[in-house]
Amino acid sequence: MAKLIQVKLGELRQTFGYGCADELVCRRDDIVILETEQGMEYGKVVSDPNVVCKGKVDIAQGKAVRLAGADDFKKIESGKPKAKEAMAACAKKVAERKLDMQIVGCEYTFDESKVIFFFVSEGRVDFRDLVKDLAKVFRVRIELKQIGVRDKAKIVGGFGVCGRELCCSSYMKGFHPLSIKMPKEQGLPVNPSRISGMCGRIKCCMAYEYNVYREYARELPKMGERITTPSGKGKVIDVNILKRYVNVDLGEGQVTKVVFTKEG
Repeated sequence: MAKLIQVKLGELRQTFGYGCADELVCRRDDIVILETEQGMEYGKVVSDPNVVCKGKVDIAQGKAVRLAGADDFKKIESGKPKAKEAMAACAKKVAERKLDMQIVGCEYTFDESKVIFFFVSEGRVDFRDLVKDLAKVFRVRIELKQIGVRDKAKIVGGFGVCGRELCCSSYMKGFHPLSIKMPKEQGLPVNPSRISGMCGRIKCCMAYEYNVYREYARELPKMGERITTPSGKGKVIDVNILKRYVNVDLGEGQVTKVVFTKEG
């Protein structure tokens, strides 16, 4: 058995598991140099050193060979302006060929043997000729990767209505499934402007407390349900899940508040 650390590959790519020798001490936020089947890469350690995963090395995407040194950081920084120039050149080629795609990010691999372009598009795009154009310009391997609008938000970054950096671009390792049931279960108004993030999809934070709300709601009557109260029978017109009470319309303008204890 060997250590299996989680590393966010490069600046814009996904998080994968990588083998790590016992003698190599990696801590969260360390930059490490990786040996992969595609070549040498770099990435940031995102796993907690106190709960490092244990697993077989052969299920990893590669292995961490060392912590990044001064020369490695210089090489990483030198690749950033090149990526900006490559992104501008690619966007120009896309415009020339009138392709229905938007280039949103670009990154060189650590060994600069490949340049990766990230783009969004509403449909499938035949970019074979574009790849040939780019290969002639950069003379390295070219990869064009179509991503979704959530991935675009993660790459572009920004701040949410809460005032904090977007969850997806700050700490999230990957995206979790979202559904319209989540805000409904939490009693939030199903208004796109209120529950949508910068990507136009349901906010990732809708999932954070969903399970708690769902568990608490099981012990409470639902909206529209008819229940019996000390003041008589009526229809539930409002539910406060966290404060554990409902407002019940008894008819003829009478509304009563019913509080539910944890014991039921």
